[in-house]
Amino acid sequence: MHSNAASSTVAQSAVKTIHVIQGDFSVSRDPNAVMTTILGSCVATCLFDPVARVGGMNHFLLPGDASRSGEMTFGVHAMELLINALLKKGADKYRLQAKLFGGARMIEGLSDIGAKNATFAREFLARENIPCVGESLGGTQARRIRFEPTTGRARQRVMGDAAAVPVAKPKPAPAPVEEPGSDVELF
Repeated sequence: MHSNAASSTVAQSAVKTIHVIQGDFSVSRDPNAVMTTILGSCVATCLFDPVARVGGMNHFLLPGDASRSGEMTFGVHAMELLINALLKKGADKYRLQAKLFGGARMIEGLSDIGAKNATFAREFLARENIPCVGESLGGTQARRIRFEPTTGRARQRVMGDAAAVPVAKPKPAPAPVEEPGSDVELF
């Protein structure tokens, strides 16, 4: 029994946390990698190929095209960079699956950029024929996201005092598994 505790400690220390900040993306084939980000009105797209066991995450601030070339804060650029990086690591575009997070309305009374980001992300995936197998978009609270790129497993923690933002899965995907507290896990 003592050896199980020791191996568990080794497994936990082997985790490689990759923080994906606003305007950035990351791709990995490492089974020990976990990608994290914090979102408000921004959206993070988690893409993965379950056969090649490779995945990645982006974090964009605004929907649509960049007014200046090379700005990752815009959705189109962020999505294209993420998909191309996944293909270079061995993913097949026809096997990619997506999970979307963020798009909250953080400041009442201002333009709802979060809703625009969410709409853009859904429409982009539909145009590219990439199925969205799970999402948690909208609401009024920030989220902390953890994504395992080789398995596609994602977990969110809603930040703040209110109850968790519901996770809606496109049909016919099964309902999300909720854990105690405000954690929501998508498989």
